[in-house]
Amino acid sequence: MTREASPAQRTRALIIDAAADLLAASASGEFSTREVCDAAGVTAPTLYHHFGDKDGLLREVAADRFSRYLTRKQALETTGDPVEDFRRGWDMHVEFGVANPALYNIMYGRRIEGRTTPADHAHAVLVTMMRDLERAGRLRMPTGTAADMVASAAVGVTLHLIRTRAAADDHLSALVRDAVTAAVISPPTVPGAASVTPQLARAAAQLEAEMPHGSVGTLRASEATLLREWLTQLSVLGRMAGGAPS
Repeated sequence: MTREASPAQRTRALIIDAAADLLAASASGEFSTREVCDAAGVTAPTLYHHFGDKDGLLREVAADRFSRYLTRKQALETTGDPVEDFRRGWDMHVEFGVANPALYNIMYGRRIEGRTTPADHAHAVLVTMMRDLERAGRLRMPTGTAADMVASAAVGVTLHLIRTRAAADDHLSALVRDAVTAAVISPPTVPGAASVTPQLARAAAQLEAEMPHGSVGTLRASEATLLREWLTQLSVLGRMAGGAPS
């Protein structure tokens, strides 16, 4: 059973809620501490006692609202398909940012000194997801690189949608999401799949290794991504069949 909140905890929560409401209502994402005090019915010394300064208050508002979002996200049951879970997580991240533009800008658009930020927490959750994929043999690259790649793409897309006032389900988000998925997550191995000769596996691995170093003829980016996925599959099948490239 949860203990009843103390007067200090209730005051703190009241100030955070007032600041969050002002943040959401502000077109510029700006508000004054005086406005917060008026809305919460507290004095300035009370606000500074709990949060130190405005940056401290902003940090706590972001942490509180992101924690609520993360609780809802983690309460969802997994689908059993890591790719589908990844896609769903991406979509929820973008939806949260577009629905809370001022809050998202505090998390990712500016630097607030102090304790671990919600953005750092979100990245730690992402790293855990990448480690799970690595243990399942589905990650194409080192865990840290994969997490940085996903985070850079997701944050970039979300900030772009906020800047352009686009919807969370804008086609750009799906395009980038699917491209990142193909680049980071490898397809599952297929039991009983036809064997691949060592020569073909070596050729596929060599061509895949060369692709980042130059354009691939007239192929579009999406086609080049698909080609790289096919080459990776051939390499994986070659290793399964004992024909690992030397």
